Amino acid sequence: MPASAHPRSTALLLLLVGLLFQGLSGLWGGGALVADPTGDLLQMPLSLLDDSPFSDYFVPGLILLTALGVGPLIVALGLWRRRPWAWYGAVAVGGALVVWIGVEVWMIGYHTDPPLQLIYGTLGVLLLVLSTRPSVRRTLSADEPSRPGPG
Repeated sequence: MPASAHPRSTALLLLLVGLLFQGLSGLWGGGALVADPTGDLLQMPLSLLDDSPFSDYFVPGLILLTALGVGPLIVALGLWRRRPWAWYGAVAVGGALVVWIGVEVWMIGYHTDPPLQLIYGTLGVLLLVLSTRPSVRRTLSADEPSRPGPG
């Protein structure tokens, strides 16, 4: 059955929403840190980085901008277009977000005000759980219509 014959499940739609939210958040936060590596734009003091290998927020901002900003948006587009590779991308984004928050907590400690680490850590786990839902896999792994080959 072609992938287009499977309707988009609730799990797939929630996964798309989560990836779009993460992508836009990553673009905003990462872009702000790259534009202003002092962290002032986001009201993040450089003292948070005292026990980390970073002297400013440029490198973390660049990682956030690309891996957790642009990446999730590309994966969301792939999911919407029902590309089988997008499932791997969704799992990678969820895993990357969990690792990002884990490393952040390890390097700068856990902060509850605002509870962004809790929110984004939960989002990462949610992306992983949604990615493994059978309805998501079924929609993305169904046989694609055959395409004519060259010649």
